[in-house]
Amino acid sequence: MKKMLLDNLPTVWVIGIVILSVVLVSNHANAGEKTKAQWAELYAQAGCNEMGFVNRKICETKVFQKTNWQSGKDQINNTLTKIGIN
Repeated sequence: MKKMLLDNLPTVWVIGIVILSVVLVSNHANAGEKTKAQWAELYAQAGCNEMGFVNRKICETKVFQKTNWQSGKDQINNTLTKIGIN
């Protein structure tokens, strides 16, 4: 058994890394708490729907980043407040 495992060690490592990668990506691949309808409403409020394709995608990216980065800032402030630094 030990000889077979040592002979196939590179294959075992590759399989292990692939499984770990799939687990990490599948856990991280969620888009957040907002639904597609909520995102569409945010994009409409920002005026993204009246633009051409490229400009609309740029606008949607800016809205997405602004929304998620604000959430990240709120989480950092909440953490700092909890540990008494802020």
